[in-house]
Amino acid sequence: MSRAPFVPITLDQVNACVGKDFLETFGEVAEHAPWVAEEALDKRPFADLEAMVAAFADAVRAAPRDRRHELLSAHPDLAGTAAVAGEVTEDSAREQAGAGLDTLSPEEFRRFTRLNGHYREKFGIPFIFAVRGATKHDILRGFGERMSGTPEEEFGIAIEQVVRIMRFRLEDRVRS
Repeated sequence: MSRAPFVPITLDQVNACVGKDFLETFGEVAEHAPWVAEEALDKRPFADLEAMVAAFADAVRAAPRDRRHELLSAHPDLAGTAAVAGEVTEDSAREQAGAGLDTLSPEEFRRFTRLNGHYREKFGIPFIFAVRGATKHDILRGFGERMSGTPEEEFGIAIEQVVRIMRFRLEDRVRS
C-alpha cells in the first residue's frame, strides 16, 4: 500500500470522523488488523491522545489469544523479503528505513534473515521490535536478548511491542 505520509489531524477531527474516514486513517495502525481501529472507534470521544492510545491498546490486549496471534503473525520480518520487495505497509517501510534496515549489506541481510527464521521457528511468531529510534545494532541486540525467553514470555513482549508501534503511529497521525 503506497500512500503519501499522513497529515496529522487534531483530536477534535478524530472524534468527529465518520466511521469510514476513521478506519481509512487508522485502520493500519495495527499491521493488517483493521479490527483494532474498529474496536477503538467505539471508545470515542477520546479525551486526549493518551485515551486514544489506550483504546487501541485495550482492543489488542482484550482480544482472544487466537486473534492476537493472528495480529502478531501479520507483522513482516524485520529486513525480510517482504520489505525488500516493497510488500509492507507504508508505516513499516518508513519505520524500517528509519532504523537503516533498507541499507543492510548482503551479510547483514543474511544475518537478519537467519535470526528471523530462528526466532519464528522457536516462538511461532515473527520477531516484533518497535524500531523507531533504534539502529540495526539495537535490533540485533534485541534478537540476542529475547531468544532465551519462553514462547509465552515472547508472546507478551511481542504484544507490548505492537502497542508501542501503534503509539508511534497514532502520534504521527494525531496532533495534540
